Amino acid sequence: MPRPQWSVEQYAEGIRAGDRVALGRAITLIESARPDHQVLAQQLLGLLADTSSEHTLRLAITGAPGVGKSSFIEAIGMHAVGEGRRVAVLAIDPSSAVSGGSILGDKTRMERLSASERVFIRPSPAGSSLGGVARKTRETIRLVEAAGYELVLIETVGVGQSEIAARHIADIFLLLLLPGAGDELQGIKRGIVEMADLLVVNKADGERLQLARQAQGYYRNAVRLLPPHPSGWIPRVLTCSSTEGSGIAEVWQAVQDCLHQFQDSGYFAHQRQQQALYWLRESIEDGLRQGFHQHPAVRTLLPTLEAEVAAGRLSPFAAAEQVLTAYYSALR
Repeated sequence: MPRPQWSVEQYAEGIRAGDRVALGRAITLIESARPDHQVLAQQLLGLLADTSSEHTLRLAITGAPGVGKSSFIEAIGMHAVGEGRRVAVLAIDPSSAVSGGSILGDKTRMERLSASERVFIRPSPAGSSLGGVARKTRETIRLVEAAGYELVLIETVGVGQSEIAARHIADIFLLLLLPGAGDELQGIKRGIVEMADLLVVNKADGERLQLARQAQGYYRNAVRLLPPHPSGWIPRVLTCSSTEGSGIAEVWQAVQDCLHQFQDSGYFAHQRQQQALYWLRESIEDGLRQGFHQHPAVRTLLPTLEAEVAAGRLSPFAAAEQVLTAYYSALR
């Protein structure tokens, strides 16, 4: 028997009260592709638009596979919980629809964090469109903030494009690295290093401690060559061991120092404004793209033109001109 549909007001009331069931169901509504669910989701976001998010922190955490993102998230999350904060853990993982990706899929990797009443963990929605997944993650952030979660940890898949999406969502970008000053560079693009506000060499313990310190020195030298940050913040390079807990307090203090620098310089508010404008433009473009492909004139003509292009009888540019002409003519 299907569950009765809640009203938008019931969702909003439950979320503001910190009801985890209401929050979970509302996020499912956000993630749904059903048009009627999307209407309700946008109404809900509208009702919660007056909820202040000025005192929340959105921290993106990324790194190459095997760097220990889950153990680090648990360590930093538990540290924040120990300070009395409520923590939400989300993800950006567009690959899961293809590969069955494991980001946040196995909560047993974060046993202590998932057991805490002050923590809410939500796996990523599967999807082929990175922009769509990132947009749903951003909307989910607004829901968890409205529910009273002060720290939002955003885990990314660590492949490049998801980091760029995270930059348009997060306040602070933290890059996890492996010990060893050279090997890990093979899986980390320079552009991701340039985006990072904090660089943390994880697994700095035992025999890897010396390698971690060498990597720390290497990245400190590399950071000096980066263009100055608009806020005046100079990215810090730290080491930690998520499994042993060493260095976690120092990483958290660096996060707080970065946040204060961003706030005091006005960069924090400016970045939030620019992110909102970015998603406005992205939503408009997404809506236009969907409207274009769903238009009867396009759906009738495009398959024929695609066959012509594939056979080499028509250039892609001529085909595009034809379908656009048919689309605009149908709109008149």
